[in-house]
Amino acid sequence: MASDVRFPKTCSLDVVGIGNAIVDVLVQTEDAFLTQHSLQKGGMALIDEKQAEALYTASGPGLETSGGSVANTMVGIAQLGGRAGFIGRVKNDQLGGIFSHDIRAVGARFDTPAATTGATTARCLIYVTPDAERTMCTFLGASTQLEPDDLDLSMVSDTKVLYLEGYLWDSPAAKRAFIAAAEACRAANGQVALSLSDGFCVDRHRDSFLDLVNGHVDVLFANEVEIKSLYQTDDFDTALESVRGSCSVIAITRGSQGSVVMSGDQRWNIGIVGLGDLIDTTGAGDLYAGGFLHGYTKGESLERCGKLGAICAGQIVTQLGARPQVSLQDLVSTHLS
Repeated sequence: MASDVRFPKTCSLDVVGIGNAIVDVLVQTEDAFLTQHSLQKGGMALIDEKQAEALYTASGPGLETSGGSVANTMVGIAQLGGRAGFIGRVKNDQLGGIFSHDIRAVGARFDTPAATTGATTARCLIYVTPDAERTMCTFLGASTQLEPDDLDLSMVSDTKVLYLEGYLWDSPAAKRAFIAAAEACRAANGQVALSLSDGFCVDRHRDSFLDLVNGHVDVLFANEVEIKSLYQTDDFDTALESVRGSCSVIAITRGSQGSVVMSGDQRWNIGIVGLGDLIDTTGAGDLYAGGFLHGYTKGESLERCGKLGAICAGQIVTQLGARPQVSLQDLVSTHLS
């Protein structure tokens, strides 16, 4: 499919993402630490600032790196040579400075003014156990205070795809910004993509997400747990049949089983791309979406989009952290003819 068919207008940006601006603190630990602190392995728990400080103090040495699900996706797109922008709220503190520098340094556009009052910049404590599973404890801080007034609607109206983070639905203020941005993008003939973000997030907002998926989203990203949660079934194929036709494009990741891409009656099963030992699954879905959306906005076939996503995800799980430490463009050139 040619890009001028998929996107009939010329835009200065390929993808603009709206999400939580977070600094990740990655800590390698044992299962016993999770048990000691009553953390559900593989889950994502929202915590307050006091809990964040207590867990940080109890943790071993960590690696601080800018993160946030949709922000990671925008970095992947920028590193692949795409034109990416990000909208998210930080405070004018140390972590806010780290986040702002990191995302701009890879070539993504980030113009949201830093807050001078209110909560501190968000951070996510990510505990990586020896089996490479990650357990996240997130203090959302300033990111939840994103308001419609923080939006640069000129950026939103000048992108092919607006990519939205399901986590934003937890904050009423950010939810309003989310809706305003989607309306502005659609009014300018752009497309809207959504990540369901987390199975527990889906549990909290199932009815709202179903409404979004059924009438307001062009491209849907989810993993197997999330899509089964959305349709309240334990059977993956049942969930696929339930979501089929709800959006123009659906991409579901399945960990070691690869991914499934669907559009209408068509389905492609995409295998994983093994690029090294499994170290940390943090960001695998984020980078899959980055590779997929990069191909999608360049007019690639949906099967090739899935393969681009698989390559990016295959790289990120071989390192600690969700920001690629090697050239994604070189990997694509090597593994996708």
